[in-house]
Amino acid sequence: MRREQVFWGWGEPGAGPSVSEHAVDFLRGELGIDGGVVAGPVPLDAVRLRDPALDPAVRARLEAIAGSVRDDREARVLRCRGKSYLDLLAQRAGACEDAPDAVVAPGGHEEVSAVLEACAEAGVAVVPFGGGTSVVGGLEPLRGPHRAVISLDLARMDGVVDVDERSLTAVLEPGLRLPEADRALAAHGLTLGHMPQSYEWATVGGCVATRSAGQLSSGHGRIDANLVAARCATPQGDLATLDAPASAAGPALRQLIAGSEGALGVITQVALRVHRLPEHRRFEGWLVPGFEPGCDVLRALAQAGAAPDVARLSDEPETRYSLAFAGLGGTLARAVGRRCLLICGWEGSYDSVARRRREAAHLLRRVGARYVTQRAGREWVASRFAGPHLRDGLIDRGVMVETLETATSWSNLADLHEAVADALRDTLAGCHVSHLYPTGASLYFTVFARADAADPAGQWGALKDRATEAIVAAGGTLTHHHAIGRDHARWLAAEDGELGVELLRAVKDRCDPAGIMNPGKLLPA
Repeated sequence: MRREQVFWGWGEPGAGPSVSEHAVDFLRGELGIDGGVVAGPVPLDAVRLRDPALDPAVRARLEAIAGSVRDDREARVLRCRGKSYLDLLAQRAGACEDAPDAVVAPGGHEEVSAVLEACAEAGVAVVPFGGGTSVVGGLEPLRGPHRAVISLDLARMDGVVDVDERSLTAVLEPGLRLPEADRALAAHGLTLGHMPQSYEWATVGGCVATRSAGQLSSGHGRIDANLVAARCATPQGDLATLDAPASAAGPALRQLIAGSEGALGVITQVALRVHRLPEHRRFEGWLVPGFEPGCDVLRALAQAGAAPDVARLSDEPETRYSLAFAGLGGTLARAVGRRCLLICGWEGSYDSVARRRREAAHLLRRVGARYVTQRAGREWVASRFAGPHLRDGLIDRGVMVETLETATSWSNLADLHEAVADALRDTLAGCHVSHLYPTGASLYFTVFARADAADPAGQWGALKDRATEAIVAAGGTLTHHHAIGRDHARWLAAEDGELGVELLRAVKDRCDPAGIMNPGKLLPA
């Protein structure tokens, strides 16, 4: 087994950045918190667990197949949920009564297939587990009609099967964490080029299963755009696709596997397009006159095929609290005024970076943007994975903090931004654009509020419902890169239509007639 995260939060015990005093002072003024620790998580031995419900004969069969079957307290609690605000509230309170009855860790595709066959025959639900980073309830061990549920931990399946330097592809196992994949590829002068904020813990299989987008996706593309082939074990057999660069042989089945969230089966191998390690990187900051002018510049760059590899435009509220969190409020914040912070980043050859940077700078200056310095870009790079680590300290201090994201066309972007901001009007909410396309862009909101001590889960649930209804009404997607999970499932028909949902349900029924695969996720009840 690989190293484990703490059961109640993000990262390893004592590792990672902590909430700065600047941030605490700012939130004290904005939200009225006192700044001290309100409540911490319960210790592991105080977590509430039911006795394992897995039949001893089924457990023995799974042990014979996979060798590694655990039902100790730590293993079950660590795989009880993902890392959303609601997940963390439950974990911190020790509410793990529905934890998986056992953790099974197969060593390869054939073992996964045999485990699924055994569980289908015994009526045991299966929740595939990679890095544990879902923020939409995708890992909650729901049993559905089944008496028991196992967590199928893919940590042992973490190999690099093949690297084709000539074709720029790599065949990888699903449990391989992204940093480990990049370390292995670097020996060949290559990189995945896929860096979501969960990069430190996310796995290759998990990214494909949730149709992930990384911080470099404007330059390198989302994970599904780089998916060349996939192999998926289902209770009814294998789904496997050819690694040809393109095909007209009917609908692309590999894109059915991408985003399937373990509801059809278990991804056991993927072939991904990879990228050469860049010769040069340049990240820098700009201040643009406003959010809409900044969006117009990014639209022009995206449609000209000249978008930066990283383009992160914060609106006014996010710019304001980002400066305050960094200890740069006061005089600097007054000087910034209503301007919005834009982080731009380019990777590639020296000539390519210089050329693309000149084109972006020309357009930015035309709308009155001010260059800030490379230091702002380097500081963003240094803290790009810090956000998840900070949530634990904020929750300790009685702060509700969560994110949601969407995407829409350039023509609709301002209206969608306004609609969601209005739905979150009773909170401190900021937004940034972070993924660009010729036809539109994503919007990523971060929400802070003083937690309701009596019902923090209900507080966020009401806000999330209100914001999601606003997204649907304004024509945005339910999710740009966080997947559907449990949290978005009831709105899926609003995006895909009733017939689309029924088509997905028919595929699930064919692949998983016993309904054991990740019950309650992706498809509405």
